[in-house]
Amino acid sequence: MVGFKATDVPPTATVKFLGAGTAACIADLITFPLDTAKVRLQIQGEGQGLVRAAANAQYRGVLGTILTMVRTEGPRSLYNGLVAGLQRQMSFASVRIGLYDSVKQFYTKGSEHASIGSRLLAGSTTGALAVAIAQPTDVVKVRFQAQARAGGGRRYQSTVDAYKTIAREEGFRGLWKGTSPNVARNAIVNCAELVTYDLIKDALLKANLMTDDLPCHFTSAFGAGFCTTIIASPVDVVKTRYMNSALGQYSSAGHCALTMLQKEGPRAFYKGFMPSFLRLGSWNVVMFVTYEQLKRALMAACTSREAPF
Repeated sequence: MVGFKATDVPPTATVKFLGAGTAACIADLITFPLDTAKVRLQIQGEGQGLVRAAANAQYRGVLGTILTMVRTEGPRSLYNGLVAGLQRQMSFASVRIGLYDSVKQFYTKGSEHASIGSRLLAGSTTGALAVAIAQPTDVVKVRFQAQARAGGGRRYQSTVDAYKTIAREEGFRGLWKGTSPNVARNAIVNCAELVTYDLIKDALLKANLMTDDLPCHFTSAFGAGFCTTIIASPVDVVKTRYMNSALGQYSSAGHCALTMLQKEGPRAFYKGFMPSFLRLGSWNVVMFVTYEQLKRALMAACTSREAPF
């Protein structure tokens, strides 16, 4: 067995809730520069034609984007929006990942054999619920990641200033901007991510190809990240563009998607695909491996504390 040994007592909902939020924060700390690069590539060329956007492209590729940002804005620019990002993960991942098993058991009425339909329904439910709770933190994170430009002024000076400025200038609804595409995105992401991880892990264990330890968690998480990126990229790009847009630029998320299609073509929906995959792949690996180990460590600590001397 690699890592912490699985305990005889299954992890409680509280352990899963806290473990998921903590693991997601650790994953964000490690992969945040890739997420920032993804956002910059997704909004690049916005409002321009395909040919003009290609000619005026400031960022080219993942490494090129990161190097350009470091050179023109300094290394700290790679972590723009980190505070909001960590706030988002503690409220967001705790719900969508930490409550997934509990909701899945609810839909299967406690049965150990969950169908794909039940898993998809559980993933959609926790993904949508998480957005309803954590949307303002996502809006602020995206705004921070997109705001810095060489020679340009900053829209927000701090995380608190961003919340206040958005609420003052755009109203309370401004903090919930892009909720519809974000609900769609996270229902898709949660289904692809958690259900794929669930299915790959179950298949590996049932076929006796791996045991329930780090290599199994790593393989399952990497496969989940790849599948999620392919499925969720179009919605993710629309979500990023719409959240970052100026007041009145787009009348709705649908209008944003239609404008992208007309001005930049279908390929625009996969802008930033490579950083998305690098980020989601690495984020999934770090998060799921950490999550599995945290669950075991927390349950081992609880068991040892309750055990009689």
